[in-house]
Amino acid sequence: MRRLISAFTLCAAAVLSFGLDALAGVTAEDLAKYDLANGKSVHDASCAACHANGILQAPKTGDKASWTARLGQGMGTLVEKSINGYTAEGNMPARGGNPDLTDKQVGDAVAYMVKQVL
Repeated sequence: MRRLISAFTLCAAAVLSFGLDALAGVTAEDLAKYDLANGKSVHDASCAACHANGILQAPKTGDKASWTARLGQGMGTLVEKSINGYTAEGNMPARGGNPDLTDKQVGDAVAYMVKQVL
């Protein structure tokens, strides 16, 4: 029984440690570079279709658990994958499937979503 408790304790510590390290990948300074009000507008118009409900394995807006591992990549990587698309885990189409979005609009939308879980 002690071994089971010890193993559980070690696993819990590893999960908590990973979560904290992942969140450390994005800072308030990173978010200060973006226009969060514009990000909300872009999110509501173009991103919420998938991110509100986790369609295509999209991390849900406001759901810390679905964003934790991604946050460890840092804002630069998150924005780059959102601009260019990414299909290794889930299916993030380039610019959220809206080719009219600028790099700045995509970055603002990503920053808005990240802010919801920090």
